[in-house]
Amino acid sequence: MAAVNRALRVAVAVPLAMLVGCGSDAPPAPPPAPGSASPAIVAPSSSVAPRPTGDPATLARAAVGTFTDADLAGQVLMPYAYGDAADRVDKTAAAGNQNLAGVDTPAEMIAKFRLGGLILVGFTPDDPTRATNPATNVENPKQVRALTDGLQRAATQLPGGAPLLIGTDQEYGVVTRIRQGVTLLPSAMAFGAAGRPDLTEGAWRAAGEELAAMGVNLNFAPVADTLGPQGSSVIGSRSFGADPKANSAQVPAAVRGMQGAGVSAALKHFPGHGHTTGDSHDGLPVVAQSKGQLAAEDLPPFAAGINAGAGVVMSGHLDVESLDKGVAATFSHKIMTDLLRTELKFTGVAITDAMNMAPAMKWPPGEAAVRALNAGNDMLLMPPNLAGARDGILAALANGTLKRERLVEAATRILTLKFRGARPQPELSTVASDAHQKAVSDADAAAVTIFRGACTGPLVSGPVTVSASGGREAARVALVKALQAAGVQVQAAGGTVVHLVGYGDRLTDLSMEAAVTAMMDTPYLLAGSRSPTLLATYSSSPLALAALANVLAGKAPAPGRSPVPVSTLPRSACVK
Repeated sequence: MAAVNRALRVAVAVPLAMLVGCGSDAPPAPPPAPGSASPAIVAPSSSVAPRPTGDPATLARAAVGTFTDADLAGQVLMPYAYGDAADRVDKTAAAGNQNLAGVDTPAEMIAKFRLGGLILVGFTPDDPTRATNPATNVENPKQVRALTDGLQRAATQLPGGAPLLIGTDQEYGVVTRIRQGVTLLPSAMAFGAAGRPDLTEGAWRAAGEELAAMGVNLNFAPVADTLGPQGSSVIGSRSFGADPKANSAQVPAAVRGMQGAGVSAALKHFPGHGHTTGDSHDGLPVVAQSKGQLAAEDLPPFAAGINAGAGVVMSGHLDVESLDKGVAATFSHKIMTDLLRTELKFTGVAITDAMNMAPAMKWPPGEAAVRALNAGNDMLLMPPNLAGARDGILAALANGTLKRERLVEAATRILTLKFRGARPQPELSTVASDAHQKAVSDADAAAVTIFRGACTGPLVSGPVTVSASGGREAARVALVKALQAAGVQVQAAGGTVVHLVGYGDRLTDLSMEAAVTAMMDTPYLLAGSRSPTLLATYSSSPLALAALANVLAGKAPAPGRSPVPVSTLPRSACVK
């Protein structure tokens, strides 16, 4: 298993612009369009050249005006690659890159295929998105910064002078790519429970500053989906909650915080993944909401995020029956253009959800790429076959099924986003700073919710024993240390039992002897617990567990209120 894990850890995500071929050589570029220049492919330099300055939209139009068809195709693809460094990889990573792109390193991919972006990926077994992230190329802030520096050096050799888009899914909670050495925010649902958009904005600004310091300039967050009555197992605590009005305050707060730090925010999964129990990683979920229900329950958080200036909207692979029955939203012009552009007035970059998910693999990669672009998407995330997607775009340009004007429009939006976000990079020392820890700790403290039990004073007496469901030893140890720091005596056995449960747990994971049960994810499972005291942190991060310890020790109140209904339990036993 260790050997498998090492192999998984070498995967690097190469951006949409990395549309690399699978053979030893990419297909020859088509003749330049009139007035355009074909870029020379040269080795990355050891230093990063200055970026152009001026109005982002003007710079983008000027740059795109020089692009060949191959340049345009490169801008709209964002796959992954292998290796935890841009220009040095081991034999396993080189073999993966040769299979994917006919090159050894990510830097060579960027140069050869004129890539516009790169997605950094990470695999963890308890991640609902694990199926589309089979490998890991992120470890810690220092490694990520070195990787992104190398990728940006490679991008300086490309036409247009724009930085590379380097994205990742740093939602926090159950979907968190970079875990070591960073300030871990709680899940979105924790912010929903806190009900304090000011704390949301401050925490997400801290997150943005840390991502920027590591060289990530696009974060696929926040999740703007509103949960329906049945919840959604694939979305769950990734959502701020079930109230569209409350979510419409939380989403823009996260956008303002993150983009205020120079990292573009991406709203997902448009037009809303919360009212279906299906998982779009495995099939095409049906959203049965009427148009009126969509307008009242699903769209408001997206509209609020767009009005806050979100740079990116990610499509959902969803069959929204009231809008375009039988057609996944990603491939629906009615949804990605008529609704998103015309009705909601979004002018930024529309990106697909991963194209290696089942609903997007209904067609060959080239046909799927063209369908998504014609629907109104500007970037294609993680196509399953890079050469196929790129070649399909070029063939469609040649035969007229994809108009060059559509591709120019997409590339111009992408470059505008890049130029708009370009700014001096923070020092790596900003990561996990005291100020960031404080901003996030405040949000964690505001999220803790008591569903049953006393509202004042210590919630445990005498020595405490902490137990946890299987696979949660790290969280159990973190709570033990936090309780000790709060002055609570903890012993290995025989004490008052505090039991931790989390993502994916079932009734069988509950402890019948626990005096206290604390949920570290969606709180629905608490309805089946017999514990006299029930709490939720909505997250298993060290700061969330420290907040829980302070409540258990009677050193802090529990001001949170569940942002989703939990059977017969109140939203809070202590807060109206």
